[in-house]
Amino acid sequence: MTNVLTIALAALIAFAVSGLLGRWMVPFLHKIHFGQTIREVGPKWHEKKSGTPTMGGFLFIIGIAAALVVCVPLFLSGSGTTLDDEMFGTKVIGGYLLALGFGAVGFLDDYIKVIKKRNLGLNVRQKLVLQFAVAVLYVLAMHLGGADTRTMIPFAGAVDLGVWYWILSVLGIVGIVNAVNFTDGIDGLNGSVTFFVAVFFMIMAGILKASGVSILAAACAGGCLGFLLWNFNPAKVFMGDTGSLFLGGMVCAFGFALDVPILILLMGLIYVIEIGSVVLQVGYFKLTHGKRLFKMTPIHHSFELRGWSEVKICTVFSAVTIVCCVLALFLAMSAYGMAV
Repeated sequence: MTNVLTIALAALIAFAVSGLLGRWMVPFLHKIHFGQTIREVGPKWHEKKSGTPTMGGFLFIIGIAAALVVCVPLFLSGSGTTLDDEMFGTKVIGGYLLALGFGAVGFLDDYIKVIKKRNLGLNVRQKLVLQFAVAVLYVLAMHLGGADTRTMIPFAGAVDLGVWYWILSVLGIVGIVNAVNFTDGIDGLNGSVTFFVAVFFMIMAGILKASGVSILAAACAGGCLGFLLWNFNPAKVFMGDTGSLFLGGMVCAFGFALDVPILILLMGLIYVIEIGSVVLQVGYFKLTHGKRLFKMTPIHHSFELRGWSEVKICTVFSAVTIVCCVLALFLAMSAYGMAV
C-alpha cells in the first residue's frame, strides 16, 4: 500500500471509529451521569448546557489509536522502515504516548469534577506537577531516541540551542498544552481549530517525506472530524480536559517530530491568543485592583458577550488558523531550504 493510501486510511479509520463510537459512548455517559458542570462565571446562556456529557475526548483518543494500530504496521511492512529508522517509533508512537499522558491528567481532572459535582478538579499546582512530569518524560525519550539540540527556525535554518533546547522544550510543551486546553469552551471550537492544525502538519510532513508523522497527523484530523459530528453546535458531548489536554499533546508531538516546534506558535495562534487573553486579564485585574481588559476570558467568551454566535466564532477562528498554517508551511519550507 502506498504511503498516500496509508495516510488516507489512517484519517478514514480515525473518523469512522470516533464518529461511530459516539453512538454508544454519548448515551453511556448520559446513563452514568458524567455531565459537565458549567462555570458560574461563564455566560449565563451556557447554564442550559449543564449536564451535557463530558470526557468525549475518548472518542478521538480511541479513534486515533485504532488508526495507528492498523496503519503503522501497514506502513512499516510496505516501506521496509523499522521503528528505529529516523526515530520513527519515538516520533510516532512516542508522540501518541505524549498526548495520552496529558489526556490521563485531563481524565483525572474531569473525573474529580464529575464525582465532586463541581467545576474545579485538580488544583493548579497538581496539574502543573503532573504536566511537567509528562513533558520531561517525553523530552527524555526524545533524547534517548537520538534527538539532538538543533531546531529549525525560519530565516535561520537549523539552530543548535544546546542545553537550552531541552529546558525550553519542557516549558514550551506545558505552555502549548494549556493553551490548547483554554481553547475549549464553546461547541466545536477546539475540535475545528485542531483539525486544521493537524491537516497542515500532515501536509508539511508529507512534503518533508516524514510519512510516519503524516499518518499520526492524519489520524488526529480524522479523529477531530469524527468527534465534531457529536460536538458541533449544539453539542451532544464535550471533550473535557481529557480531550483538550490530549489534543495539546498531539499538537506538540507534530511540531517536535518535524523539528519545527517554534511554528506551533504561528499555526496555533488561536491557542496563543486564548491563553494570552487569560494572562492579560488576570494581570490587568491585579494591577488595576478589579478592572477588566476584556468582557470575559478566554477571549472566545468575550466575542460571545459581544453577540457572536458559537458557530461564527468557530468559523472565524478556523479561518484565522488556516491563514496562519499556510504561512507556517512556507516558513517551514524556507527553514529547511536554508539547512540543505
